[in-house]
Order: sequence, then structure tokens, then C-alpha cells
Amino acid sequence: MDLNTMYQRTVDSWADRVRAVGPDQWDQATPCKDWSVRELVNHVVGEDLWTGPLMRGSTIAEVGDRFDGDLLGDQPIETALSAAEEATGAVSETLPSQGTVQLSFGETPMNEYIYQLAADHLIHGWDLAAATGGDTQLDGELVAEVGAWFAGREEMYRSAGAVGERASSGGDPQSDLLAGFGRSAGWSG
Repeated sequence: MDLNTMYQRTVDSWADRVRAVGPDQWDQATPCKDWSVRELVNHVVGEDLWTGPLMRGSTIAEVGDRFDGDLLGDQPIETALSAAEEATGAVSETLPSQGTVQLSFGETPMNEYIYQLAADHLIHGWDLAAATGGDTQLDGELVAEVGAWFAGREEMYRSAGAVGERASSGGDPQSDLLAGFGRSAGWSG
């Protein structure tokens, strides 16, 4: 599967789970122990809002702090969906250039950045579904794609503090991917 398609599918999966959040679920706990549902969604919205400027060549300094704080406002679902649409448009437009983006740790190939974003959408989509009682079954093709990419990076992510301690796996590809990202497939709030 080509990278843009994979990314689009992970964002679509995320968006489906955002649409399912009920009005009384925004304060619920998530597998991300420090984040409520609202904080988790706000995190991904922030990433989506950063995607366009970074893919179009802006630096972190140029973007500044405009995507800090609460980005969801009074219409969190609509805001999240709009940010996701903006991000997928930017990726579709710029990814063919095979350029680089400026991240906090330095210049990075666009392909690597898009894999990072795809992984975040996929894993946080699972987090959101687990927190809200939604469908936690992830698309097997996406699990395989993200899993293959992440396998060579897991220890680097862990040593940088980007993912938690490896959880135990249930032995299937989805629970193994979740375990790599520090999540237990059987999590319940």
C-alpha cells in the first residue's frame, strides 16, 4: 500500500472513532494515563494542525505556539474532523515531493514523518475506542504496515520516552503492536 493511502486510512479510522464520542465521554480516562478523552483528542488535533505547515516547509519556530492549549473549543468533534481533513489534504498535496520536514529533533524525510503520524492516528484511535467503549478492532493491513515500520524504531522511541514500557502481548499482530506502544489490549478504564 502506498504511504499516502496508508496515512489517509489511519486518519479515516481515527475520525470514525472521534465521531462516536458521546457528549458525556470527554472527561473519561484513556489508556494514555495522563489524558482524558478530550486531552487525547486535543493532542491529535494539534498534530493534525501542525501537519500542513510542516509539510509545506515551515519550521517549528515559524509556527510558534499557535497550536498550544485547548484547540477543541465548544465543538470538539467538528474541530477534530476539520483538522484531520486539513492534514490529509496537505499530505496528499506535498508528499509526492519526497522532501523533508523540520521536527524538534532535526530535519526528517517526509516519509518518516508520515509514518509517525499514521502510527499516532492508529494507536490513539485504539486509545479513544478503548476509552469510550467503541470498536477497538484495528484494520489488519494498517496494523501490519505500522507494525513493520515500528519494529525497527521501538527501542529508539522507548529510550526517548515517546512510548511507555512494553506491555505483554496477546500474541496476535494487533496486541503486539499495542504492546510495543506500551498498551495492554485488555485495557479498561
